[in-house]
Amino acid sequence: MAKTDIDEKIRGMLEAFASDLAGLIRESAMETVRDALGGAPSGRRGGGARGARASAPAAGRRLPKGAKRPPGDIAKLTQRLLEYVKAHKGERIEQVAKGMSVSTRELNLPVKKLIAAKSIRTRGQKRATQYFPR
Repeated sequence: MAKTDIDEKIRGMLEAFASDLAGLIRESAMETVRDALGGAPSGRRGGGARGARASAPAAGRRLPKGAKRPPGDIAKLTQRLLEYVKAHKGERIEQVAKGMSVSTRELNLPVKKLIAAKSIRTRGQKRATQYFPR
């Protein structure tokens, strides 16, 4: 009989744990949806700092998933990239990113804009692509 009581207690504790875990997952999902839709953050976490961070992250912070960079930031990065390419002719994107202290992913859009505007030209393919000013 004692084993049955222990089994019942274990089962009860596991069910309570699973229920608590499901509630936390649901709450986290709702916060993510609220943030993605631009809604006010819940009052449980301490206030409005989260909302301010989502709209304009400080330097070095990552944007939330799916968020777009402000056009002004892209324009500044594009100009910096053009100046860097003029000063360092023939470097690959990894070298450019390292020299500018940004990720290669952040440079994808500015590079495309500069190529489309014919401000820079390329030589090579894929990872071996070199960038030159026009």
